[in-house]
Amino acid sequence: MDANGKGGRRPNVLGVHSIDHFALEVPDLEEAKRFYALFGLDVRDNDGTIELYTRGNPHRWAILSQGDGPKRLRYLSFGVFDDEMDAFRAHLDTRGVRYIDAPAGAESNGLWFEGFDGLHVNIRVAGKSTPDEKSQFSFTSAAPGTSGAVPNSKAPKVYPRRLSHFALFASDVPAAIDYYEKTLGLRLSDKSGPAVAFLHGAHGSDHHLLALVMSDRRGMHHNSWDVGSVTEVGLGGATMERAGYGPGWGLGQHVLGANYFYYVRDPWGSYSEYSADMDFIPHDVDWPAGDHPPEDSMFLWGPNPQPEFIQNFEPAPGTETAA
Repeated sequence: MDANGKGGRRPNVLGVHSIDHFALEVPDLEEAKRFYALFGLDVRDNDGTIELYTRGNPHRWAILSQGDGPKRLRYLSFGVFDDEMDAFRAHLDTRGVRYIDAPAGAESNGLWFEGFDGLHVNIRVAGKSTPDEKSQFSFTSAAPGTSGAVPNSKAPKVYPRRLSHFALFASDVPAAIDYYEKTLGLRLSDKSGPAVAFLHGAHGSDHHLLALVMSDRRGMHHNSWDVGSVTEVGLGGATMERAGYGPGWGLGQHVLGANYFYYVRDPWGSYSEYSADMDFIPHDVDWPAGDHPPEDSMFLWGPNPQPEFIQNFEPAPGTETAA
C-alpha cells in the first residue's frame, strides 16, 4: 500500500481512515505507567507525559498527561490520507465546525475543532494504522496423547498488537451517529436503539473503530487492544485481575463484532479491553447495518457485567480543568 492508501481505499469517498491516537489526563501518571505496562503495552516517557505503543510497532497510540482532577478524555486524533487534507478542510467549512487551537501540550499539526459534545477533535495526515485485512487469529489444541497444560509459573506475557477501537460516552447516540458519519465519514456498522452504536471506516477497518455508549456527557468508556487468541484474552484479563485491577468483565464473546473480550477496569473507573477475532469490513464491502434488540447487541456468552460497567466517572463539562 502506498502513502495514500491505494492498496485499501474506497475511491471517491472522503473519510478518516484510522484513530491516530487518543489523549487522556489522569491524576497519577505513575499509576498509569504500572497499569498499562502490566496490560502489555510499551509505555514510554516523553517530556512530562507518557506515550503508549505496542510491542514492535512504531505507531504511538495514546498520550497521557498529569492532571489535578479525575481522569478525563482530552481529545481524539484521526488520521487521513495526505492527498485529501485540503478536501477535508473544505468539507469541515461546509459543516460549520468551530475551529480551535491545539490543547495545551498537544501537537498543533492538522486541523483542530470542537466535535460532538464539545470533545476536542484533531484531523491530521497520518499513515493508516487501521488494518487492511482481518487480524490473524489462532487456536492451538494439544494432539492426542500429549499435554496442552501451561503452568502458571511459565505462562507467557500478553502483548497487544495494536489499538483495535475506542469507545466514547455520548449524550445522544443517534445524533452522534449522524455527526460522525457526516463530519468524519465514518459508517454505521450496527446499533441497538439509542443505547449503543458501532462505526467503521470507509477505507477498511474492523467492525468498529469507534463505539458510542449512551451517557449524560462525553468521556472515555474504554480503549480496546487487539490480541491473537482466546487464550491471550483470558490470560491477559486474569493477570490484571490478580494484580488487583478489577472487577473486570469477561471472558466472553460479543454479538456485534463477534470478538472475544475481557475488559480490565483501570484505576479511574473506565476500561481497557483485550479483544480478539473481531469481524472485519473491507473497503469494498457495504456492510448491512442493523438495529438490534438489547439481548442481541451485547454478548453471546460470558458472565454478566458489573452494574457500574456503563457508568461514566468523568467530570461533567464545565467542572473540569482547562484543556
